[in-house]
Amino acid sequence: MRIDRKFQRGFTLVEMIVVIVITGIIGGVVAMFIRAPVQGYMDSARRAEMTDIADTALRRMARDIRTAVPNSVRIPVAAGSTYIEFLPTKAGGRYRANPDPAGAVQCGGTRAQDILDFTIADSCFEIIGTAIPFVRGATDDTSDQIVVGSTQSNGNPAYDKTFAGPGVRRPYTGVTGTLTKVQILGVQFPAFAELSSQHFDVVPNDQQAVTYACVGTLGTLDANNDGQAQLMRYWNYGFINAQPVPPLGVPNAMLANRVSTCNIVYNLANQRNGLVAITLVITRGGESVSLYQEIHVNNIP
Repeated sequence: MRIDRKFQRGFTLVEMIVVIVITGIIGGVVAMFIRAPVQGYMDSARRAEMTDIADTALRRMARDIRTAVPNSVRIPVAAGSTYIEFLPTKAGGRYRANPDPAGAVQCGGTRAQDILDFTIADSCFEIIGTAIPFVRGATDDTSDQIVVGSTQSNGNPAYDKTFAGPGVRRPYTGVTGTLTKVQILGVQFPAFAELSSQHFDVVPNDQQAVTYACVGTLGTLDANNDGQAQLMRYWNYGFINAQPVPPLGVPNAMLANRVSTCNIVYNLANQRNGLVAITLVITRGGESVSLYQEIHVNNIP
């Protein structure tokens, strides 16, 4: 049987090369058209990620600082710093200032009525209003803290570890639970702490003092043109009379990385309504996103 060879022809090497060249040209032309949109998408995604990181960090700071004990916010340099400290609150209320005509149940201490007496080393008072959950720790510093009459703009009395003189913070000494009566360390409060508002704040035992700090190298970029600093949150390191630098070896969390610029200013021109202004710049791949946040601080005790 004879086979007709004209039906067995395939591609020649020249034809294959021509097809490859044409395909490459078409692919190159298509790549030129889609390169810009793809690059634009990647740039937009990077900017959105940096903006989201900075915005989330500043929102967290704002939420914390707005709940701070009045006049507990402090920074080392009024003109601007890279860290800020404050005492957070988990609850607050009003203490009884006048004896109950019907007579109140003694909740500890030596007073016949459950008032907070500023003329003696009172160790007990009754809450006017809703009960508050309290925690008693193994030590004074690891218990909830009660702050009364924090009116000093330098913030120091609320941190006073001696509990004497100008100190307005006392550790909770009662049992753990939700209560309407509060027991505290029996040290007399200073006269300036007695206010008509009769207000007190509760600092949570698992937070204690809190510091937000930008740590690392600011102002310069690394080999990848990224920022070299981080925005950190530190907590649960006790109460220190003089404001500490960012604490080491304590519970902490990173809120933002690749930070290139960080500046925190605390304006106390109007003490009753302080203003914290934060500038945060995140740089990645030579491109920067800058956010500015103003946080109102209510310093009315």
